Amino acid sequence: MAGCAGTVTPMSRFGSVITAMVTPFTADGELDHEGAAELARWIVAQGNDALVLSGTTGEAACLTDEEQIALWRSVRAAVDVPLIAGSGTNDTRHAAELTSAAADAGMDAVLIVTPYYNRPSQAGIEAHFRHVCEATELPVIVYDIPVRTGCKIGSDLILRMAAEIPNVVGLKDAAGDPGATARLIADAPDGFEVFSGDDPLTLSLLAVGAVGVIGVATHWAAPVMAQMIQAFQAGDVVRAQQLNARMIESYEFETGDLNPNPVPTKAMLRAIGQPAGPCRPPMGFGPDDLEERALAVHRRLYA
Repeated sequence: MAGCAGTVTPMSRFGSVITAMVTPFTADGELDHEGAAELARWIVAQGNDALVLSGTTGEAACLTDEEQIALWRSVRAAVDVPLIAGSGTNDTRHAAELTSAAADAGMDAVLIVTPYYNRPSQAGIEAHFRHVCEATELPVIVYDIPVRTGCKIGSDLILRMAAEIPNVVGLKDAAGDPGATARLIADAPDGFEVFSGDDPLTLSLLAVGAVGVIGVATHWAAPVMAQMIQAFQAGDVVRAQQLNARMIESYEFETGDLNPNPVPTKAMLRAIGQPAGPCRPPMGFGPDDLEERALAVHRRLYA
């Protein structure tokens, strides 16, 4: 098991520190292609192994298909790390069409979220994923985030898809139940990889066999996150706990009821001089002091 003294967890096919990148916009709300390329290069230079584009943090729900594909192409031209396209939607046919475009745009994998708002049955969720997976030969990471979608993917269904759908290779787990994740990992087929999709639970999920994180605070905390994962995998649990404690303030800053993700992350990026711009409505900028608070969080993280 990961974290046992004297062992090292094998490297994931996508790496262990992956950022779900924000989508930079210009001041008037247009897609900032140059900013996206610049930001991607900077995030990778901070120690990220891969990027997710047009996911939740990337405001996919506020992007057109044309914008998403153009974003994928812009970032593909800028970096050579694995790129994972967030091509899932709540419309099965639409998700399949968008997913089928990912390979031509240079993506290395896709992240497919549970259909949101519709609240389908487990049978409906399974039919959705099977149809979308048939639209691509790329590896598929299933994204389970019930707090946003309104429905949970059952562990039995995840295991069945992992066993029966050849290109289902992993799970981004934002369900908030480490006990259920432990059982899922124990029963999963060889090669199926689970990533923490909730930064504060990353250390807990590493302890039950997760291979890394698809994070948000990793926009600015990637060096510390990478050290934490490396320490845990090397069996230095105390050091991993200390590094995790350093990031707690970043976890608390990255989202909340008053300033939901990605509003704080874009404020952080603006504060430290990286391309971000505003969020598109209905998210907006957040309170006037958010960038000042972001700088304080950043300063204490690296003090």
